Amino acid sequence: MPRSFGLPAILQPIVRSSRLATVAATRGFLGQSDTPSRQSDADFEAARRRRKTEWKRKQGGQSFLDNVIINVRGGNGGNGCAAFHREKFKPYGPPSGGNGGRGGDVYILPTPHLTTLSSVPTRIRGEAGGHGQGTWQNGKSGSPLIIKVPLGTVVRELKRDDARRAKDEWEAEEESLEGLTPSEKRDRMRENRWVHYPRFGEANIQRDSFKEAEAVLYKQERERRLARRRRILERPIFLDLDREEHVERAVDAPLGIKQHEPTGHLIASGGLGGLGNPHFTSAVNRSPKFASRGQEGERITLSLELKLLADVGLVGMPNAGKSTLLRALTGGRAKSEVAGYAFTTLNPVVGVVRVAEDGTFEGGITGNLVHDETRIENQQLQEKMENGELVDALTRNQVPESEAEATLDGNVVARPGHQFDLIENFRFTIADNPGLISRASENVGLGHSFLRSMERSLALVYVVDLSGPAPWKELEVLREELEKYQPGMSSKARMVIANKADLLAGDGDPLAVQKAKEKLKTLEEYVRTQMIVKDNSDFGFTLDVVPTSAKFSQNLFKVVGLMRTYVEQARER
Repeated sequence: MPRSFGLPAILQPIVRSSRLATVAATRGFLGQSDTPSRQSDADFEAARRRRKTEWKRKQGGQSFLDNVIINVRGGNGGNGCAAFHREKFKPYGPPSGGNGGRGGDVYILPTPHLTTLSSVPTRIRGEAGGHGQGTWQNGKSGSPLIIKVPLGTVVRELKRDDARRAKDEWEAEEESLEGLTPSEKRDRMRENRWVHYPRFGEANIQRDSFKEAEAVLYKQERERRLARRRRILERPIFLDLDREEHVERAVDAPLGIKQHEPTGHLIASGGLGGLGNPHFTSAVNRSPKFASRGQEGERITLSLELKLLADVGLVGMPNAGKSTLLRALTGGRAKSEVAGYAFTTLNPVVGVVRVAEDGTFEGGITGNLVHDETRIENQQLQEKMENGELVDALTRNQVPESEAEATLDGNVVARPGHQFDLIENFRFTIADNPGLISRASENVGLGHSFLRSMERSLALVYVVDLSGPAPWKELEVLREELEKYQPGMSSKARMVIANKADLLAGDGDPLAVQKAKEKLKTLEEYVRTQMIVKDNSDFGFTLDVVPTSAKFSQNLFKVVGLMRTYVEQARER
């Protein structure tokens, strides 16, 4: 669109809008629609919604990724060498070409140090093997390539009829030969498979020994291709990487031998190296002047789907206080975003809760912390830094005894940080999942991405806003969305946390206190009658209801104690 030179700045938006109106009117006159004819209105709206949601997820440096398609290629094998040994008094020595090195294999390894698939490249290629050289020098094999993914990743190989699958090595070659004559195709295929001694290419093709070697090579390729297709049909790659791999050193292993680190699961094999010309020596042909090229590495297309592994998953509507609750349970160590608007958390955040034998948890002995909005806390921190109040401030592990002491057995003092390791008896993880909305099971917004992160949790905990008009209606929506996404998923629920209880009757008015108690009683009655969870017994069980104030860390000892019980029971099962 040409720029409007010479017009005042205030008139340029009007000119641009008039041009857009003209274009729209022209399209209508010609019978053209603004929406592409290939897409219906529903598809266009869904694509626009996905694009907008992905844009929101990437704001503030957030790059959480839980579903990705990757193309993996093993390393190509090195070419064989066609050479002859030459030294003094031996002008016509024997064939001495070395074999090519094998291409590097590609492995996939789960690691607990990652929490997203954003670090996994979409195109992965193993290291190629080295070429063979004269005087019987074989090429170096390619080093294995290890792809590190987070724990909880599910790896699936795409089927042959999937449009997202990339072509394998044979299909790629067929595509490159399209449009060529039969003789040109034959010459191109020979060029991709053979290495000739200088000035002997045409002579080699006429020899019977070369034709026999070529027939054997094509037969091996055909068998390898049929075996690959049979493997894809019968045993496609499916890996559930839900635990970290460990390699145990044998007790009777010799001293001084290096212990190998785990490499993970093999997903793409490297190609075999080509054969040097000594391999083709026979009684008929004592000096073969050709060698084979290395094979291409295996090409596969994988779907990686991350389902976070957390012991307890928080399920709630937007702005229910899940992020504040996670920060309160972890003593502020979990870096979850807290704000006064909906959809603050766009990506799952996992925190660790450490518990002592008597039930004391690390987040409960960090002092009288008030978990306010992230914006307000950052502003307060900036003001303290400018005023110089943090010059003599203690670190998190050096809080005063007046705020951190909690005597255990009369001898041991519980302190947060690394000193809590002395009394730690149990730990579990909690996932702060983004808020669910109605029709999340139909993938509205990022519904499936949210629900996928809760699927692997051992136990689910509903978090509702007790200060809202009807928290029991939130429970009904949450349970329905879980069941629609995956039948039986709501049976993992164990507790209902009625958060933001501090907003009810905060001024101590007796009438307001009575209304708050009646509201909590109504919620408990609804949970007791309508939220019965079916289990192996005929009667099922009811959920625990605990009112809390995550902002002021009130009534969290009971929450942690119940969560520990749920996790222990689930781990025993």
